[in-house]
Amino acid sequence: MSNTDDCTLQTCPLSAAYIQYQPNMAGNIFYLALFAIILIGQIGTGIVFRSWSFTVPMVAGLILEIIGYLGRILLHDNPFSFNDFLMYLICLTIAPAFFAAGIYLCLGRIITVYGEEFSRLKPRTYTYLFVTCDLISLTLQAAGGAITSIADEQSLHDTGVNIMIAGLVFQVASLVVFSILAIEYGVRVLRGRRLHSPTQKRPASWMRRSFLLGLTTAVSTILIRSSFRVAELQGGFDSKLANDETALMILEGAMVSIACICLTGLHPGLLVGKNWRTPKAIARDLEMED
Repeated sequence: MSNTDDCTLQTCPLSAAYIQYQPNMAGNIFYLALFAIILIGQIGTGIVFRSWSFTVPMVAGLILEIIGYLGRILLHDNPFSFNDFLMYLICLTIAPAFFAAGIYLCLGRIITVYGEEFSRLKPRTYTYLFVTCDLISLTLQAAGGAITSIADEQSLHDTGVNIMIAGLVFQVASLVVFSILAIEYGVRVLRGRRLHSPTQKRPASWMRRSFLLGLTTAVSTILIRSSFRVAELQGGFDSKLANDETALMILEGAMVSIACICLTGLHPGLLVGKNWRTPKAIARDLEMED
């Protein structure tokens, strides 16, 4: 790749920059502030519901979102900075993988509350399967980003980008399979017309439905976002899509922020209360309540 770090807006055309536009300050500051607020909310709900294994990946992803938008803010004054470009590219690319991890952890809890008898697999099997898929996706995206950051030749740079694309494609495929299995389980529950070990202390019906609606929305928006990033990276950094800030603000920023708002405001604590730990622990607590 050609080195344009010595360029400025006064000495080089925008067409020579890593992104061929100056990121909008107001829009990127808005997203940075929004994710910072969501981060505070996520930490607060994590403390209230003691959902540490859910909260940790969510917090990690939110921090990456904040760093990514900071990179875009810095690019406003200097779109020729490779370090700021990488800060934006890598952080915003891999952050949703952490949100996906939190989503995958929820299915086991859902199965425990609504009934293992309706599930084809044990709750932990779903957890291990999809968290492993998420780790593979994250590893590919991080490795691709690392290769891109050290590449001094176009061929090596392209290899890094292709690895990132592979990670994103794997993430999309995992989310699709997850969605199919979750929908299939939901259909089996509805056909069963009953909940597993219902008790008066169980979360109210509107709370369960609110959480499930939030989770469904989060999965859908992350799917839309990941599909967009695949198309964006496949076209290359010089493509029209990669330099369309409006598309990025809507299909990246808005989609991810909606997902995070749902996963924070409609926290899985609405389903399991303070019983978040492992599916087995939740089942044991429910049996004690009966």
